[in-house]
Formats: sequence, C-alpha cells, structure tokens
Amino acid sequence: MISLIRIVVDKWLYQLGVQLVLMSGMANGYEGSVYDDQPNAHKKFMEKLDACIRNHDKEIEKMCNFHHQGFVDAITELLKVRTDAEKLKVQVTDTNRRFQDAGKEVIVQTEDIIRCRIQQRNITTVVEKLQLCLPVLEMYSKLKEQMSAKRYYSALKTMEQLENVYFPRVSQYRFCQLMIENLPKLREDIKEVSMSDLKDFLESIRKHSDKIGETAMKQAQQQKIFSVTLQKRNNVKFGKNIYINNRSPDERNKTVLKHAFEEEDENEEEVLTVQDLVDFSPVYRCLHIYSVLGDEETFENYYRKQRKKQARLVLQPQSNMHETVDGYRRYFTQIVGFFVVEDHILHVTQGLVTRAYTDELWNMALSKIIAVLRAHSSYCTDPDLVLELKNLIVIFADTLQGYGFPVNRLFDLLFEIRDQYNETLLKKWAGVFRLV
Repeated sequence: MISLIRIVVDKWLYQLGVQLVLMSGMANGYEGSVYDDQPNAHKKFMEKLDACIRNHDKEIEKMCNFHHQGFVDAITELLKVRTDAEKLKVQVTDTNRRFQDAGKEVIVQTEDIIRCRIQQRNITTVVEKLQLCLPVLEMYSKLKEQMSAKRYYSALKTMEQLENVYFPRVSQYRFCQLMIENLPKLREDIKEVSMSDLKDFLESIRKHSDKIGETAMKQAQQQKIFSVTLQKRNNVKFGKNIYINNRSPDERNKTVLKHAFEEEDENEEEVLTVQDLVDFSPVYRCLHIYSVLGDEETFENYYRKQRKKQARLVLQPQSNMHETVDGYRRYFTQIVGFFVVEDHILHVTQGLVTRAYTDELWNMALSKIIAVLRAHSSYCTDPDLVLELKNLIVIFADTLQGYGFPVNRLFDLLFEIRDQYNETLLKKWAGVFRLV
C-alpha cells in the first residue's frame, strides 16, 4: 500500500517537474531545443532539467510539509507499525495453528457427542413407538388366545376394539397392515366354526328329541295326576277342617303345619327341564356371533330351514307304528321334544324364531299328525291298543297345551278315537260271544 502511494506521488511530481522546467526555461530566455543539432544539446537540456527538478523538489517538499504534514506523519506511523504488524501476523498465525491442533480433538469429541445425542433421540423414539405398539400386540395376542380357547364371541369383541381403538394409532406400520388384512379371515373362520357347532347341535337335538319329549310328557302327566290328587285331598280336608276348627288355636296351627310339611315332602321331586337335557350354548354362541358380524338374518334363515327339514323327518311315522303302543309313544315323544325345543328357543332368544313361525310350524305339524293318527289307528283291531292310544293323545295334547300350542283339533280327534274304540270293543266281544 505504502509503495503504491510512493510510486503515484513520484510520477505526479515528475510530470509537475517537467512542466515547471519547461516553463522556467522559457522564462530564463532559453531558446534552445532538445531536438537541435547543436553539440551536447540533449545533455545540457537534461542538466538544466535536473537542476530545476531539484529546486522544485525542495519547493514541493516545503509545500507538502505545509499542506500534507498529517498525511506524511500517517505514512511514517504506518511504516513504523509495519514491523509490529508483521510480528502480530506471525503470532496470529502461530496461535491459529495451535488452536487448530487443539480443536481437532474437540471436533472429534463433539462428533462423538453428536452421534450419542442422535442415538439417544433414536432410542427415545423407538421406546415411544414400542409403547404405542405394545398394546396392539398384546390385544392381538389376546385375540389369538381367545381363538385357541374357542371363545369366539369374546374374540369378535376384541377385533372391534382393535379396529376402532388400537389399529388407527399404528396404521402406518407394516405389521399393522398384515393384522388388518388377517381379521376378515379370522371372522370367516369364526363363522365356519360356529356354524359347524350349530350343525352338531342340530344333529344332537334330533337324536335327543324323544328323550326331551318323554320327559316333558312325563312331567305333564305327573302334573295332571298331582292336580287330581290335590283336588281329592282338598275335598277330604274340607271334612277334617271341621274337626280341626273345634280344637284350640295352638293345636289347630300345629296340625295344619304338620300336614303342610308332609305334603311338601311327598311332592318334592327333582324336576328336569329342557336346559338340563340339552346344552343350548352353541345356538346362543352362534346367534351372538352372527349378530356381531351383522349377518343375523343368514343365521335365522339357516336355522329355520334346517328345523323345518327336521320337523318333516320327525312327522314321518314308521310303517309298523300301529302294531304296538311303543311305536305311537316314540312318535309322540319326538314331536313333543321338537316343539319343546322350539318353545325354549322362542323364549330365550330374540328374533331367532317368532310366535308366528312356531304357530305356522305347529299348524303344519298338527295337520300331518292328525292325518297319520287317522291312517294308522284305522288298522288297530285291539281295543286295548286303541285305549292306550287315546291316553297317549290326551297326554300329548296336555303337554303341548302347557307350552301354549293350540290342541283343539286333537281333542276333536279323541271323539273319533272313542268311536273307533267302541267299534273295536264291540267287534272283540261280539267274537267272544259267538265263541261262547
């Protein structure tokens, strides 16, 4: 910088000096020319010029000292500072080198810290995501356990919770998508298994209908006998109460309580119900499952269709049914067992079967029953068998009437059976009288 300033000043001073020399020469009467042919003209000119320059340098120096003393002092100070600046530059360079050497280790440690911080952040993120995913995995594991334990209704509820609560939280993960895609298959598996259980139930109920019907008819018969017996005892007690009322109040109360406890002990018997004989859990379970899946109508249609098929099979009599009373009894018990089950399903389920459905089924069955009894009873020639058939029809009608089924047509049939009994009895004794 200083060198450049000095060059510029020298050049400017040189040009100024040339002009001053020319002007001075002209002023002193110098008429020569640097291009004249005089000997040593150029040399003389240069000597004159140098003398003028020296004179003017002094003038210029005085002028500069007067007008630009601050600038000169600054340049002088700069020249003095130049040495200190060079020393400072060396010191700064050395300090920078030492800082760079010392900073290399700091950089390495800083990079390690950055890596650790990144790892920490990643670990925290992973922990948060795992805490978000663990409930989903636990619920899915619970679903698998429920499927293995055949708790299908609970499994469907768990699926609903997964779809509505848990899956939306982790839907961005691939394992969640796989679970979501697997749920429809699990639902289909549940439907197939529950339907298989229902088919097994229908097959089992068809085999046990006669046992159910036999129990129901026996209970109806016992109830009728009990009612008749109770009526007779009430008539007898009416006479006894006259004697009891003539006794003291304490003795009368003791006697009444004694008879009450005795009657309770005599009539206390184990009463079996249709629930004791049949496990209806497959029907309940299948109904709940199809209800949750929104396919309840399919289940209802299938159940009613299968039961109608079974009703037609139950109503088909054996070819030799009229030969023994056991044939009629088996026929009646199967029918009673069928309708007792339907009545139970009607009262314990909501909508699986309706009263209109059972009435329609009963009307169809009743027409078939009356036609079968008329046809087979016409072959009976034994009045004892006809009498037993009449008793069976009475018990059969009383049993179904107790379950709310209309049996007026059966009672009308009894009049026909009575006429047939009278006819067969007349034929039997007419033959006996002839032999006598």
